Amino acid sequence: MTNYDLSTIHERPVELLQRLIRFDTTNPPGNEVECIRFIDEVLKSSGFDTRVLGRTPERANLVTRLPGQGKAPPLLLYGHVDVVTTEKQAWSHPPFAAEIADGWLWGRGALNMKGGIAMMLAAILRARAEGLRPPGDVIFAAMADEEVGGNFGAQFLVEEHPYLFEGVRYALSEFGGFTQEIGGRKYIPIMVAEKQVCWMKATLRGTGGHASMPVQGGAMAKLAQALRRLDRHPLPVHITPAARAMFGGMARGASGAMKIVFSQLLNPALSGAFLKLLGEHSRALAPLLRNTVSPTIVRASDKVNVIPALVELELDGRLLPGIKPGEMLAEVRRVIGQDVELEILRHDPGPGEPDMGLFDILAGILKERVPDGVPIPLLLSGVTDARFMSLLGIQTYGFLPMQLPRDMNLGSAAHAADERIPVESIAYGADAIYRALQLFG
Repeated sequence: MTNYDLSTIHERPVELLQRLIRFDTTNPPGNEVECIRFIDEVLKSSGFDTRVLGRTPERANLVTRLPGQGKAPPLLLYGHVDVVTTEKQAWSHPPFAAEIADGWLWGRGALNMKGGIAMMLAAILRARAEGLRPPGDVIFAAMADEEVGGNFGAQFLVEEHPYLFEGVRYALSEFGGFTQEIGGRKYIPIMVAEKQVCWMKATLRGTGGHASMPVQGGAMAKLAQALRRLDRHPLPVHITPAARAMFGGMARGASGAMKIVFSQLLNPALSGAFLKLLGEHSRALAPLLRNTVSPTIVRASDKVNVIPALVELELDGRLLPGIKPGEMLAEVRRVIGQDVELEILRHDPGPGEPDMGLFDILAGILKERVPDGVPIPLLLSGVTDARFMSLLGIQTYGFLPMQLPRDMNLGSAAHAADERIPVESIAYGADAIYRALQLFG
């Protein structure tokens, strides 16, 4: 596949990321196999034994292992090589050209998460080249399909090949390690928990008929009422252990009025009022205190001259850690009314109460690099492949350190047009992960 020596590519992590981005792994359809074959070739050129597995040949995953001293359980590094679409987006640089301009490497996946794969690869390749024997084995897994549910990636590996991860207690993956400034203080989130997928369908019924004879209070009117109620009435506040750890850490790192604000977010009676004081940050922090419901799909009549007797509304629900789907249904019914039929379409249980055993080591690595930063545990409002790894008892930490400018929001930039990463961040993150390989035991 290549005509030059790959055994030293760990010394060129920027080039490694460029090579990864140039594989178009837009999901759907994914077609991750060529990207996985490249990673396989890179690893084999440095003496790694690899396994390539997939539910189908085109949706490949790769797993390899760096032997350690056997003094600690294996550490897992994992991430996904599929990316979201660039369709209908206007890019300043071609999304799969991996061009470098103005100090940035541009391309789909630069942030989420081929950048992270490049960092992990560079770290374990460096460990092999330098003869590092970490405290325990290090397992590296490059996976397919995270962006569309994980069925061909992490879910497949966990269900069909769990023995590959035997003994693993901790893992590093997305999402964390970057700095975020709030209230004049630099926080460095490390993800330790995430919300759960809880998709629902609401069915509304009413009188149908010919559109030339309007009806009052029909299914469409009931839909309007349900949407209005969901828009105006957020679900109740729940203070989970993960939220308490996160906001408690922010409060301890803050000073003055901000210390009070973060502390009062943990007071269910006052959290709504204090969220408003956080301005632009409130949108990202509010979902960490409630179950959330976002209406996303409506199905009704397929004829403009037919009044529908039945309307289906699909809802993207996200549950806080530890809360069950039945509790979500009860909360939503209290908002939209009992006469709306409501059912669960999909529920992916997420990690439970976080195991913080590796947090201090990771936080110390970040403090070495950002002395004025405050590492905090992060509860993520979205979901990642960590939910599948948790089924094997593995605690995932979001640890892909990056140096990002103050005005860059990683969450929104990762899937947007002009996705890009500062060139210097790639080696920075690889070095931090390498340090973690030295210390995790």
